[in-house]
Amino acid sequence: MTKSPYETDLDKNAANHQPLSPLSFLKRAAEVYPETIAVMHGELRRNYADFYARCCQLASALSKRGIGLGDTVSVIAPNTPEMLELHYAVPMVGAVLNTMNIRLDGPLIGFMFDHADTKMLMVDREFASLGKEALANAKVKPIVIDIDDPEYDGPGTSIGETDYESLLEEGDEDFQWSLPADEWNAISLNYTSGTTGNPKGVVFHHRGAYLLAMGNIVTAGMTHNSVYLWTVPMFHCNGWIFTWSMSVVAGTHVCLRRVNAANIFDAIDKYGVTHMGGAPTVMGFLINATEEEKKPLPNTVHFFAAAAPPPAATIRKLESEGFNVIHVYGLTETYGPAVVNAWHDEWDELEAGARAQVKARQGVNYPVLEGISVRDPETMLEVPRDGETMCEVMFQGNVVMKGYLKNPKATNEAFEGGWFHSGDLGVWHPDNYIQLKDRSKDIIISGGENISSLEVEDILYKHPDVVEAAVVARPDEKWGETPCAFIMLKTGSTLTPEQVIAYCRENLAHFKCPKTVVFTELPKTSTGKVQKFKLRDMAGEL
Repeated sequence: MTKSPYETDLDKNAANHQPLSPLSFLKRAAEVYPETIAVMHGELRRNYADFYARCCQLASALSKRGIGLGDTVSVIAPNTPEMLELHYAVPMVGAVLNTMNIRLDGPLIGFMFDHADTKMLMVDREFASLGKEALANAKVKPIVIDIDDPEYDGPGTSIGETDYESLLEEGDEDFQWSLPADEWNAISLNYTSGTTGNPKGVVFHHRGAYLLAMGNIVTAGMTHNSVYLWTVPMFHCNGWIFTWSMSVVAGTHVCLRRVNAANIFDAIDKYGVTHMGGAPTVMGFLINATEEEKKPLPNTVHFFAAAAPPPAATIRKLESEGFNVIHVYGLTETYGPAVVNAWHDEWDELEAGARAQVKARQGVNYPVLEGISVRDPETMLEVPRDGETMCEVMFQGNVVMKGYLKNPKATNEAFEGGWFHSGDLGVWHPDNYIQLKDRSKDIIISGGENISSLEVEDILYKHPDVVEAAVVARPDEKWGETPCAFIMLKTGSTLTPEQVIAYCRENLAHFKCPKTVVFTELPKTSTGKVQKFKLRDMAGEL
């Protein structure tokens, strides 16, 4: 067969094809806007020239320490400038960044260290004891580096062989890094919260990070003057990729070590914040802030709402405070937000309640996501777009993960039929907007963190007085959802709800523990299966 002239003598070469990587965004920002402020933290002001130089210098130091292609660098830290620098320096040497959830316990993080073959660990001083416990539960023996944030004045200790700034001094700011040889190379590793058994390591590639970073900018309408407040943890899907997004427009990062109402309003007032985001927990902080904590907004603040679906009432309350809610949806496996409730101007004319109801829908695919669909996982056929037929929400495109680290079975199952299976159940409206209705895996999302009901139930069943237990999500204004445990006790037991909660806190990370305990007989089907939908209804009525 004769080749088309469009396929003849028109090959890829260095001049017309380069791997996509978000690292190129920072280099450009430093060259075009060297004096623009890149990072603010407390009284710290660091421009793009210095930000880039420090990242190059850190990359050089990592390279001199033997960190290179395919090595994992793990981090236990809150939202600080060091976390931002690591998002660039680590992939500059071809290594993979693994940001740890600071709310997890030591044994679980130790498991992750081993699974990721962690070669170097960065630990913020506040979380030194957590890092120490995790290392004690791990087989790997990484190089340990302390992060000493001047904005932290609480208790802490050092567990590393040196500190971050000393490591930085080992490097050369003229270090010549390069883009990845292949944009499919891994850039980061993000662990899920272990919804079924041990947590799964979600692998992102450079291409996906580049595209999602661009997608965020387009979706949010960000410009060179945008100021982003870090209320989303940078350990969550690399901060929903905003760690890299802001370099696209040379915008300003405002680091926030501790997220609460007073700190948020102070930062908005002090730094002129234009964008921020978070789970319903953060929305709750703002809505329920006291008059002493609140400050008038200097401008409209665009709020990315994600994690647990925000109730319409919450959206309405937050917008009444002067915020513009941009409802996005995604999973760790889609680099964070990949679906947006793309707004129509005519919806502005709706009354507040109806407007909030429309905004509560998850929406349509980001421009950088090829497709989102609601399909029957058995037949892989699309459901009617009638707003009523409920099936599984699925994704397809370049901002879907590379796969699960060292877990081909889970990877193949997730990609069966050529679509990523989210495990979320939703409907498809006639105007092509997706709306979530339930979670097929019974995951509870509390404060933006995934909690496995099965994991909590497993602990409850180990208590000698518990005969049966089932855990479901209970709606919560502050956290979005909290675990609610329904338990049938042994006859004669004097166990109290408070004792159950205390028992769970001894055996689980505290955020996973039930906030509500109800003693009752569990509703079941004729085959003996617990009817969790009935329990969810009961929890919602409490």
